[in-house]
Amino acid sequence: MTTPREDSEEDYSIRGIQTAKFLDYPELHSKDESLSAGMCLKIYKTMARVRALEQRTIKMSKSGEGYFWVGGPGEEAFNVCLGLQVHKGRGPAFDYLHLHYRSAGVMMAMGMPMADHFRQMAMKLTDRHSKGRNFVGHYAIPEWNVVPVSSVIEVQYTMAPGTAIVQKRHGGEGVSVVTGGDAGTAEGDFTSCMIWSTRPNQALPVLMIVTNNGFGISTAANTQHGESSIAARGNAFGIPGEVVDGNDVIACWWAIYRAFDYCRTTRRPYILEAKVSRLHGHSSSSGASRVSTEADCITLLEEKLIANKILNRETAEMIHQQASDEADTAVDQVMQEADPTADDVNRYTFAPSRWDVIYPDDYTGLPS
Repeated sequence: MTTPREDSEEDYSIRGIQTAKFLDYPELHSKDESLSAGMCLKIYKTMARVRALEQRTIKMSKSGEGYFWVGGPGEEAFNVCLGLQVHKGRGPAFDYLHLHYRSAGVMMAMGMPMADHFRQMAMKLTDRHSKGRNFVGHYAIPEWNVVPVSSVIEVQYTMAPGTAIVQKRHGGEGVSVVTGGDAGTAEGDFTSCMIWSTRPNQALPVLMIVTNNGFGISTAANTQHGESSIAARGNAFGIPGEVVDGNDVIACWWAIYRAFDYCRTTRRPYILEAKVSRLHGHSSSSGASRVSTEADCITLLEEKLIANKILNRETAEMIHQQASDEADTAVDQVMQEADPTADDVNRYTFAPSRWDVIYPDDYTGLPS
């Protein structure tokens, strides 16, 4: 079984700045679980970079540097822990990712540069995910098994069993991970995923994740859902699951670990529901202003690190400033890059087909 990454030398330093003497405090605790101080600092630093990226993206939408914003500020704790535990690679031996448009934390934890996110926000020709065609958060990275993100809500839940079938036939420990929001689980695609993942003698290694922020755009979930939890819907299909506090880094880390462990070892599906915050509303459509009444997972982890003398406020402020500077630099670079032209509209859109007699010349090659 693939285990979470061990702490490395990098975990114990932040851009050359040795933090407090946390080696004397090797673990942080949450209830009956714990995580090493080094890993907590690595997660914290990544969360700070993701937050800086999201805030700079919102600024782009309001300043005219970019277009429509949608993202996941408030989901950093869960998404960063998920990205750090993905078995990254290409092909069925590795995990497939069927993400939705609030997954910047997953991608940043996997190693995506900030510029790759901003290129899509600015719809630049250099956007590696869609060549400037799609709006932000619609990632696609073949070499990491990141399946193209769709704007159509929840269709990814019907795609995940497809890659999981390939993984089941291939053998090994690869898992098809699918993520979505709470509102979309009311659609049939979510149920289709449970059905296809639990057919008799054909169960599939699908990790079904729901990041539940309590809203479907502007509709409160508690006015629409009568069940005890979304994860409990798996009971009817024999799918085990868990509900986790998505603002608690340590709880998230181990809940994700248990979910991956189950899928990798049993080759069966699992449902993980994370209760997360929504710190800037749904998207540009709701104004993207900060919501002060929601808990902030970065602040919660920061206070825990400081209380345990693993971090001090000066270093914390430096980490946030470095992240903000990194985001500004990346945007400055991206804004100098080329825009698509009208001639690019049909490029990379259609695959070649000898049966296509109407548009035989549409195929212009795969993106480089």
